[in-house]
Amino acid sequence: MQEQLISSFSSEDSGLPSTPTSDAPSKRLSWSNLMQKLHSSQSLDSDADNHSSTDDASDAGSISLADLSESDLFFDPTEEALCKEVVQLIALNLTDAKDGVLHCSKLLIPETLLEHIGQELVHLSVSEPCGLRGALVDLCVEQDGSCEAVGQIAVDPYLVPTFQLTLVLRLDSRGFWPKLQGLFASRSSSSPVVRHALKLSTGFRVIKRKLYSSEELLIEEC
Repeated sequence: MQEQLISSFSSEDSGLPSTPTSDAPSKRLSWSNLMQKLHSSQSLDSDADNHSSTDDASDAGSISLADLSESDLFFDPTEEALCKEVVQLIALNLTDAKDGVLHCSKLLIPETLLEHIGQELVHLSVSEPCGLRGALVDLCVEQDGSCEAVGQIAVDPYLVPTFQLTLVLRLDSRGFWPKLQGLFASRSSSSPVVRHALKLSTGFRVIKRKLYSSEELLIEEC
């Protein structure tokens, strides 16, 4: 995953093409497993103090705070459940937009894309004061050289948002899919091209902006 900081962002920036990169699914520890490993670490450290002559290999199973990611330390089961609900809302918003903004009769959403979006939601909300509840999520889809706004989701409508996430999704342009869906497109003189089916790519761009500070934007290519 590649990160980039910029000082400003305009609507034209979101339309710039970029090459998606593949992300391996992140491995997060459950809270019980985390506490068990920390307890094991303390036990190993205690044994090392009592037996200073013990071979270094005895510490092979130990774990330190430096070995744990930020998501591991602040993992919250309720936050994980909330993330699943938000991902479902994102999929629903995309499906509802097929007849309008996307001009298609069917939209194919890869399961891998939804999984990656969920991982990014958790990752980018860990450091926020209200967690994912403070997020305002904007959905956009790049197509035909422009970026179309699909919808906006306030994760907690009763809470003032603390940060804004803009998800810029892309259409799948690999292989024969674009050519095949183009064969079934219909056009009339009074309406735009209507495609029977569109498929989203598993790669996307996410832009984070904190609403309570003047920090630079954070852009990640996923």
